[in-house]
This record gives sequence, structure tokens and C-alpha cells, in this order.
Amino acid sequence: MLDDDHLWMEEYSLANTKSALKAMRVSERRHRRNQPIRSGVKTAIRRAVASIQQPASEASREAVTLAVSKLDKAASKGVIHKRNAARRKSRLMRKVNQALAASA
Repeated sequence: MLDDDHLWMEEYSLANTKSALKAMRVSERRHRRNQPIRSGVKTAIRRAVASIQQPASEASREAVTLAVSKLDKAASKGVIHKRNAARRKSRLMRKVNQALAASA
């Protein structure tokens, strides 16, 4: 199930061996599988941060919960490292707490 991009990559790549060509195909497959997950994580974080800027509401709580959930799911699938997910959750929660402290 190779499309034109793959054929072009294999024809003009620097890979010389069968194993190198297969590694390129595997890498491309993983990239295509992981990219939507990474994008969803970034979107969820962006929406959560935007909702934190607004006055405290149920929507902002849901956005933060969704972002944390997406980070955990991406980490469990191996798309991002678990410490990367933990660091990003920590930064997000720090922003939430700062916003709550400022509004109180």
C-alpha cells in the first residue's frame, strides 16, 4: 500500500540496503500514526490555556481535563515520553493555579 510519496522516497533516498529502506517505511508509518495524536494534544493544550485566560468556568475545567487526558493517552501510546507529558501537565496546572489565585 505504497503511495507516490513512498515510491519517490525509496527511489531517491540515501538508503542503500533493504533494511534501511524498510526502516524508512516503518518510520513514515509511525509518523503518520503519531502525527494526529500529537496535533490533538497541542490543540487541547492550546484550548485549555485559552480557556484559562477567560473567567473561571466549567468550560475551562473541562478543557484542562481534556488536555490532561490527551497527554496521558499520548504518553501511554508512546507518542510522547511520559516525563514530557508530566512536564506539560505540570506547566498547565501551574497556569490554572495562577489564574485561580489571581481571580480570588
